[in-house]
This record gives sequence, C-alpha cells and structure tokens, in this order.
Amino acid sequence: MLRSVVALAIPGVAPFEFGVVCEVFGVDRSDSGGPKFDFRIATADPGPVTTSLGFDMHIADDLSIAADADLLAVPAHVIEDVDPRYLEAIRAAEARGAWVLSVCSGAFTLGQAGILDGRKSTTHWMHTDKLSAMYPKTEVDPDVLFVEDRKVVTSAGTAAGIDAALHIVRKEHGAAATNVIARRMVVPPQRDGGQSQYIDAPIAECKSDSFALVAQWMLENLHEDLTVDQLARKALMSSRTFARRFRADMGTTPAAWLNRQRIIRAQQLLEETDLGLEQIAQETGFGTAAVMRHHFVRVLQTSPMAYRRAFGAREAS
Repeated sequence: MLRSVVALAIPGVAPFEFGVVCEVFGVDRSDSGGPKFDFRIATADPGPVTTSLGFDMHIADDLSIAADADLLAVPAHVIEDVDPRYLEAIRAAEARGAWVLSVCSGAFTLGQAGILDGRKSTTHWMHTDKLSAMYPKTEVDPDVLFVEDRKVVTSAGTAAGIDAALHIVRKEHGAAATNVIARRMVVPPQRDGGQSQYIDAPIAECKSDSFALVAQWMLENLHEDLTVDQLARKALMSSRTFARRFRADMGTTPAAWLNRQRIIRAQQLLEETDLGLEQIAQETGFGTAAVMRHHFVRVLQTSPMAYRRAFGAREAS
C-alpha cells in the first residue's frame, strides 16, 4: 500500500504543479477518514531552490530520502538540462516498482530518464508534439488528462496533476479515501473527458477564394444534411475533384471538416445558451442528441452534458 511519497524539488520548479503534489499527498486527512502519507521533499543540493517564478524554497533533505519511497513525484520545472542525480533517482524508483508521477512538463524529465520508453504518456497539450519528437519510443496521447502505464503516471497540464494524483490514491487506497481528499480540496474525485475539450480549435484557413466561399456556406448551413455531391455542385466541380482539392486545400476531408465545425458550434451553444440537447443537435446538423453525444465522446472525450456543466455560462450571484 502507498505510504511514503517524495516530491522532487528540481531547480526551476513550477509552484502550482509542485503545490498539487503537496496538497494531495502532504496533508494529513486522517481526521476525516482519509489517508495520511509520509510526505517529504528532496532536492539534489539541500538549501535554497529557485522556483519558476523567481522566489526560493528552502529544502532540507537530499535525494537519499527517495531511496525507499513508494511514490516519486516530478512536478513541472523550467530547467531542461536536468541534473543526472535526479534522473538516477527516477530510474531507481521505476526499477524497484515504485510509482512515478509527473505533472505537466515533468514528463520530459521522465523521458530524459528513459522510463517512458515503451510506455504511453502525455503532457500539456501545447507540448505533446515536442515530447513525441524528443522521445519517439513513447506513445504520446495528446487528448487525455493523464496516462498510467505500469505504475508510471504522466499528467496533462497544471490541474490535470490533481486527476493523476487522485488516480494513484484511488488505485492504492480506494474510492472512499480519494473522495475524502477530493471533498477537502473541493474538486471532483474523477473528472470526465480529456484535454481535447480545453484545446482551442480555430477554423482552418482556406488557401483559395473558391473554397473560402464554400466553407462559409457550409458554416451557414450546418443544420442541413450536406453531401459531397451537393458541395461539389456549389463549387462547380465534380464530386471527385472537389473531394481531392478540398483535402489538399483544407488539410482534411469535407466530412471531417464539417463534423469538426458542427462540434465547435455545438460547444458554443452549450456554453452560451440554455437550449436543450435535442435542439442543439438539430441546429448543428447532428440530427439527434444521441448522435451528437457520440461525436463529443469520440472527439472531446466528454459528453455534451458534462461539457455544459464544465463550461456553461452561470448567472452571477
């Protein structure tokens, strides 16, 4: 069972991501029926450790305390050239079967240590391409809040570290203990969806005036059952030529582009109106709420209702 947790304070550590680890594992919640961890903080050279915001933290313990930790946590930090002593501590933790957790860009340190090779991973959506390019032996999933692969857990950006940390607590101590921590932190014990729903997805820029006009017409008629034949006639082309040139110009097929615009429009209506799901599905061309839900889950990893709960406008109290 998970009892001892060590967080690494690497120079340039990000205070919020560091704080996530401290809040989940460093607070004694036994008075509420929650777990109490032996939580400690380690750094390579005890003393002042500079954070990414410029202030220092005083860390008393060196890396020797990580030798028997059940969980080694690596918060995000801005120093890319990591001291080899941290990498060795991470490798040792993974080798003895301990949990290893990274928060946000801390995944790059796990990659540098070599423990992501042959594993799935994630990081903040802004950096997933870079992680994949730097460490091609890991399979990077850009859409999820966190990934667990054989006790190595990588989280997406910032607050997703809470989800990843609570996942480890749930695996080791069960749902009841996790719920205690979540209630005290005033966060959901388990969030639906992934980081796709947080990614800004602007409309692709058209490279030619002809397709700009067709694309604009498509946006104005999302509620219609639009077919390639119909769009090709609008562009004064054969269906085959239209499909080929649309993909070359827009970077995707007409159906995929149209589906993405329907999702974006549905997101807008879910955020800004109180229209029912069936009406939104009709207005965006999905036809039924069930079909719209299918596409939301497939693309955004969340349902329309969950998306509305997370992002819908609320009246000021």
